[in-house]
Amino acid sequence: MWLFGYGSLIYKADFPYIERRPACIRHWVRRFWQGSHDHRGTPHAPGRVVTLIGEPDAVCIGMAYLVTPAVFAQLDLREKNGYLRFATELELGNGKRADGLVYIATAENAAFLGPAPEAEIARHIAASCGPSGPNRDYLLQLAAALRELDAHDPHVFEVEQ
Repeated sequence: MWLFGYGSLIYKADFPYIERRPACIRHWVRRFWQGSHDHRGTPHAPGRVVTLIGEPDAVCIGMAYLVTPAVFAQLDLREKNGYLRFATELELGNGKRADGLVYIATAENAAFLGPAPEAEIARHIAASCGPSGPNRDYLLQLAAALRELDAHDPHVFEVEQ
């Protein structure tokens, strides 16, 4: 089964996989609108991490992993703070497409923080820290990983600035 990663799953693949390759999904954008109570923040002071928000004609570049079904037990635990699996079509390059899964945190989950100006999101991230480390490390590692993929993401790069 293919798994699409668009946040920390791009640069932190701490799970076994068979194959890894750049990929994209259509009609979604990455946004720092999800709260992180368990990794980049705490229950009393959540950090901000990315989720996907539907947007017609958008393209979200990330990383696809070919995994066995057993990997999802580990990933479900990692992505437990408001994320649910969602089926989508991935574009794997060279015209190849495949069905896959992606974790998305929707506005209906209790940890969803929603939109805010990029400068406000940046201040929030700069002040947040959790068991997985400073929230700013997540932002900076994601921005660096996107540059390595040659993926222009105005939202992420504006928050980084």
